[in-house]
Amino acid sequence: MRILVVEDEENLAESLRQGLSAEGHRVEVAHDGHRGLQLALTGGPYDAVLLDLMLPGPGGAEICARMRAEGDATPVLMLTARDGEYDEAEGLDAGADDYLTKPFSFVVLGARLRALARRAAAPGPASTSAVLRAGDLFLDRHDRRCRRGGRDIELTARELGVLACLMERPGRAVAKQQILDEVWDSPHGIDPNIVEVYISSLRRKIDAPFGRRSILTVHGTGYRMAPDGG
Repeated sequence: MRILVVEDEENLAESLRQGLSAEGHRVEVAHDGHRGLQLALTGGPYDAVLLDLMLPGPGGAEICARMRAEGDATPVLMLTARDGEYDEAEGLDAGADDYLTKPFSFVVLGARLRALARRAAAPGPASTSAVLRAGDLFLDRHDRRCRRGGRDIELTARELGVLACLMERPGRAVAKQQILDEVWDSPHGIDPNIVEVYISSLRRKIDAPFGRRSILTVHGTGYRMAPDGG
């Protein structure tokens, strides 16, 4: 894999470069947001980008948003030293596919990168139910597109997976652990409450702008998709 690491903590950046290089990856490093943005937009193609959320100059969320605005779908793993759902949501809203909170295990980092690479390389599902509908909400898993009322909605790969998991079972309660098992490649050891972060992000994208409530909380269980799309 060719990987871009944008991290202003030079010791951590060098550790990541050495560790990833030792695994056979080609690694480029930027220590500030300006250089990181330049490389992300013009230095590719990359197989994955590691972005620190807090950077001198443009932050990781801004860099990711610029990448997505340019049509760059390279998997992005956001790194953050802050542990809070609003920080995680900031990266996800910008288009990041996953995130890790510092300090993190290099083993976990490697597993997350491999999972992102597998999802990016995987062909779309071949079933006839590739297009899912709930009222005026459409999700095409072949083309990885979401639309509501004729308006396109940008989703990350993980958000798309969570939404598909719910839309496949309209009106039925789906447990957080079930969502975790279906959408995450390595769900063991991950707190099921991480699903809440992606549900919050989905609600901001597919419900709030349209005045809908399609993803409902089932207390003590998980979530369910309103069959009529809310």
